[in-house]
Amino acid sequence: MKKVLAAGLAVGIAAASSVSAAATIDGSAAASDAGLKLATTWDKTFAQSDKVEHRKITFKNRYGITLAADLYKPKDAKGKLPAIAVSGPFGAVKEQASGLYAQTMAERGFLTIAFDPSYTGESGGEPRNVASPDINTEDFSAAVDYLSTSPEVNPDHIGLIGICGFGGMAVNAASMDTRIKATVASTMYDMSRVNARGYFDAMDADARYALREKLNEQRTKDYASGTYAPAPGLPEKLKGDEPQFVKDYWEYYKTPRGFHARSINSNGAWNMTSPLSFMTMPLLTYASEIRSAVLLIHGEKAHSRYFSEDTFNQLKGDNKELLIIPGANHTDLYDKTDVIPFDKIEDFMKKNL
Repeated sequence: MKKVLAAGLAVGIAAASSVSAAATIDGSAAASDAGLKLATTWDKTFAQSDKVEHRKITFKNRYGITLAADLYKPKDAKGKLPAIAVSGPFGAVKEQASGLYAQTMAERGFLTIAFDPSYTGESGGEPRNVASPDINTEDFSAAVDYLSTSPEVNPDHIGLIGICGFGGMAVNAASMDTRIKATVASTMYDMSRVNARGYFDAMDADARYALREKLNEQRTKDYASGTYAPAPGLPEKLKGDEPQFVKDYWEYYKTPRGFHARSINSNGAWNMTSPLSFMTMPLLTYASEIRSAVLLIHGEKAHSRYFSEDTFNQLKGDNKELLIIPGANHTDLYDKTDVIPFDKIEDFMKKNL
C-alpha cells in the first residue's frame, strides 16, 4: 500500500509545464501576466472541427491572474447562447481533454471555453506549477465572469464541466457561485481528500503530520535557495510493476494519444509544496447546499470511482445524478469519444440551462 500511495501522490500532485522543473522565485523562467504567449497554430491533441469557430481569449480572475482559454462557438449561431466553461484534468492543459469536451459541446449548440488554470499552461501566475483549492475554484468563477458579460452568451444559462481534479473544483465552485446553473464532473477527484488522506484513504493523522513536516522543511529550503523543488512526476518509462492506474495515466500523458509539451503530467512536475493548502482547506465542504443541477460521471473500473460516489451521497435534491460507465477506467473519460457519454451531457445541459 505504501508503494501505491507514493505513486498515486506523485501522479496527483506531480508533473509540469514547458518551463523548467525548478522555476526561479522571481519568475524569470516563466511568462508573466503582462505578456502571455499564446499559440497561434492548432496545437491540440484532437482534430479541429469544421462545425465550430475557434479563437483564443484571455480573462482575469479576482487575484489578478490572467487566464488563457480557447473559445468554441457553433458556426452560424445567432443570438445569445447557453455557455459552458471547461477545465481539467489536474495537471493537464486546455489542448488536451478539456478542449475536446469544449469543442464537442460547441458542436452540440453551446458556446464553450476551455481554460488553463492559474500558474499552468498558457495562463499567467508565478511561481509556475502551483495548485490551490481556493485559486483553482476561483478560476471557474472567473470563467463565469467572462461568460456572464459576453454579448454572445445568455448569462442565465451558464454551466461547468470539470474533469478529474477539476471535477472537484467545479462542484466546489457550484457550492459557492449561484450563477452556475448546471455542473458536470467527469471522472472526478477530490484533491483535498487525496492529498490529506492519500489514495484509498490510506494516510492517518500521524502520516499527515509527518508529510506536513517534510513539506514545510522544503518551504524553508525553497526560500533559502530561491527555487521551487519539483515533486515526482510520471516516469519517462514504465518498469511494468506500477499500479494499473499509473499505467493508465502514463498511456495518456506520455504517448502521442495525449502528450502535450505544456501539460504538467506530460512534461514535468508540480511544486513539491503544493499539497499543503489542500491538506487543511477541504473542498466540497458545502456540496450539500448546491441547489443547481449536478451530474457526476465515472468509470466502473476507475480507481477514483469512490470520489464521485461519496460526493453524490453529499448532494441533495432531485436534480443530482450519478452515471457509472460500464467497463471504463479513469482515463477512458479523458478522450475516448465512444466512452464519454456526450449525448447524456448534452441532454443534461439543455435540460438545466
